[in-house]
Amino acid sequence: QVQLVESGGGLVQPGQSLRLSCAVYGRIFRFLAMDWYRQPPGKQRELVAGIGTNGRTNYRDSVKGRFTISRDNAKSTVYLQMNSLQPEDTAVYYCNQNPPTGWGVGTQVTVSS
Repeated sequence: QVQLVESGGGLVQPGQSLRLSCAVYGRIFRFLAMDWYRQPPGKQRELVAGIGTNGRTNYRDSVKGRFTISRDNAKSTVYLQMNSLQPEDTAVYYCNQNPPTGWGVGTQVTVSS
């Protein structure tokens, strides 16, 4: 069973950046397609970005050009670089394999002035 440990969240001002990390345990990471999700306050969880085993990426429209997903197979880690953060990016961020299985606890990102 895959274990997922997200980190890197915090409180930032609009326009600032954060980099999230997700360490993956329990499976051979290079064989996993990985996604980042987020759950804004009072809303449903939504898919933010994904990266395939071949490195191909995809993004939801609202983060295109601001967020970058990447992976380091040697470290079994997937990253989400988030630039130009806006208050609407405030959410708990989760990673998961694709298709998703069990969820980690996530990492809180708060964008506020």
